Amino acid sequence: MDIVTAFVGLIQLIIAILLAVVALYIGYSTFSKITKGIDEIQELKKGNVAVGIIIAAIFFAIAIVIQSGVAGISIGITNALSGDWWSLVAAIIQLILGIILAIATIYLALNILDRLTKGIDEFEELKKGNVAVALMMAGVIVATAVIIQSGVIGITSALI
Repeated sequence: MDIVTAFVGLIQLIIAILLAVVALYIGYSTFSKITKGIDEIQELKKGNVAVGIIIAAIFFAIAIVIQSGVAGISIGITNALSGDWWSLVAAIIQLILGIILAIATIYLALNILDRLTKGIDEFEELKKGNVAVALMMAGVIVATAVIIQSGVIGITSALI
């Protein structure tokens, strides 16, 4: 039984690494498309801390969601080894759905924040290096991820 547990752990690690890389890339790419004219790489090269905070928040948010989904994958692998392949398929679907929901919800939350903070162009403030605005946006991003994580865990419980 220890070999099976080690095998499941190894598969979980490989899946976690692959999903982390893919999800972080997708999250960063998506964020780059909504930043209204900010060249993130150039801003980071200039030492723009505000942009760095936002990018870090995006990465943290995606990691929070992926972490809960990978736990579901582990359960799915264990169940699949017992003959219940549907459990593994459901876990993978749940994780992909979680990543999509996380990115979409973060995008939606930033749009709502933009509407609530009339008179502040958050992305223009990020270009200026406004750390206060970056921290506010980072809080919204991470809080959204924590809430989404609960939903991903709920989906896992229902499907597996």
